[in-house]
Amino acid sequence: MARKIGSSSEITGPRIRDAALRLFARHGFAAVSMRQIAAEVGVQAGALYLYTADKQALLFDLMQDHMTDLLCTLQALPQCSDPAAQLDQFARFHIGYHLDRPDAVFIAYMELRSLSPENFAAIESLRRRYETHLQEILSEGAAKGVFTLSDAKMATLALIAMLTGVTNWYREGGRLSRSDVQTLYADMALRAVSGPPI
Repeated sequence: MARKIGSSSEITGPRIRDAALRLFARHGFAAVSMRQIAAEVGVQAGALYLYTADKQALLFDLMQDHMTDLLCTLQALPQCSDPAAQLDQFARFHIGYHLDRPDAVFIAYMELRSLSPENFAAIESLRRRYETHLQEILSEGAAKGVFTLSDAKMATLALIAMLTGVTNWYREGGRLSRSDVQTLYADMALRAVSGPPI
């Protein structure tokens, strides 16, 4: 099917992805049809296949881009030599990055079950790379006597769950500013690994 007049891969492609992101986050992957995505963008349903193989490929691309950008942005942060400073930086980064992308975060966590086995394995590999970054901070801190841990992997998953949870309740203009929340959570993360072992 021909592209709609005035459309281009540089314009329509991103609009399709943005529409899919919003609809998947609002209604769930299974409940959204390609026809709904097309209607949101203002193109014929058949035109979507000029930009993506199918709905599964669209979901995978959204998740992969989210995780790839997350990892690249993380790697670009200034280097810190002290594990406590590294953990503080990670906590602030994680909250700030995820608060800016609530739909992508929701899909990245809630729609893993909707991925094909092959796509799931690829996304899970990216997630493990992100988790490993934090786990290495915690392990280094434990080795230097800065942190007290029984299990660095469990502590990693617990801290990521705590930090990601901010996206469920935080609203701009509320009692606490974003900076306040980042400071409070970074402090909680540091306290969690500086007391009795977790």
